[in-house]
Amino acid sequence: MDNKLLKILVCPVTKGPLIYKKAEQELVSKSARLAYPIRDGIPVMLEEEARKLADDEEI
Repeated sequence: MDNKLLKILVCPVTKGPLIYKKAEQELVSKSARLAYPIRDGIPVMLEEEARKLADDEEI
């Protein structure tokens, strides 16, 4: 994942910052409790494609 891209991407729901989870290939929004998938190196920034984080899931 390109660091420059990570700096400009924000959560489409909250407009807040995202955390890159390399092992899971996801971009996580703490405030929205959503994890956006990265497929073939491309972040899929659609709310309907995001995985909802479980209440007990660590970020």
